[in-house]
Amino acid sequence: MIQTPSDPAEDLARLIDQVSTIIVGKRPQIVDAVACLLAGGHLLIEDVPGVGKTTLAHALSVSLGLRFSRVQFTADLMPSDLVGVSVYERAREAFVFHPGPVFAQVLLADEINRAGPKTQSALLEAMEEHQVSVEGETRALPEPFFVIATQNPSDQLGTYPLPESQLDRFLMCLTLGYPDHASERALLAGTDRREAIARLGPVITPPRLRELQQAVLRVHVAEALLDYLQALIAATRSGRWFVEGLSPRAGIALLRAARARALIDRRGHVAPDDLQAILPQCIGHRLVPVAGAGRGRLEQVRAMLEAVPVP
Repeated sequence: MIQTPSDPAEDLARLIDQVSTIIVGKRPQIVDAVACLLAGGHLLIEDVPGVGKTTLAHALSVSLGLRFSRVQFTADLMPSDLVGVSVYERAREAFVFHPGPVFAQVLLADEINRAGPKTQSALLEAMEEHQVSVEGETRALPEPFFVIATQNPSDQLGTYPLPESQLDRFLMCLTLGYPDHASERALLAGTDRREAIARLGPVITPPRLRELQQAVLRVHVAEALLDYLQALIAATRSGRWFVEGLSPRAGIALLRAARARALIDRRGHVAPDDLQAILPQCIGHRLVPVAGAGRGRLEQVRAMLEAVPVP
């Protein structure tokens, strides 16, 4: 039986510490990933193969005590391979539904941008509605339900760009990057990551996770903070920085992530620092810089952030 401290930040610190023993030297990215799941969002991790994207997803699911399923997305992956299919069983003289891997609490969609449009559409319904439609029948997915997707750079062979509607369903997009010298040495000298994950146990139970998600909603947001958030949203729509601005749905998601970040940092209110810390990860994948900007998406977000005054 897991003994959970009364302070939510204590639980979250233990969770982050444990995952940090597996993903070495990437604590800021782990904090962002935990904030994303606390806010009830889906997470996209974009990077080159072999830097720990899949390992991070697996370590998070084990540490949260959630049922985990992994799907390797390929060009020939069909929607039925993801959501399941009804098969006629002669003994029962009836069709019996066999659920697919999407019926998990944490779904790792590995190399998501290698699948075709039909499969992406099936995943989009699961992400947005927490349900799937199979042969005319709607089936609810387990709760909580998180998608952690990994994506290879779009210039690699066999990849398809994700549609804007699907990118918008990911609360955050993270990049892990290569480890620093000391962290890489620890990885080289340490045990195999799969063996290390096998020895992990949950530090937060699913019921406790639901309590923490409710605690996120109770984090106070002052009027001045809402003014700042609206000023940032308006800046994305001004045409100075990006082709198109953030939608209201993206603004709501951004505020949830900021609340989660405040809870992790042991505060009962959202500070401007919380918004600034998670803004690039929450909106960079949703926006396209204007022509001639000379910057990438994240650099453009940071430039905009510096130009919008804090009230």
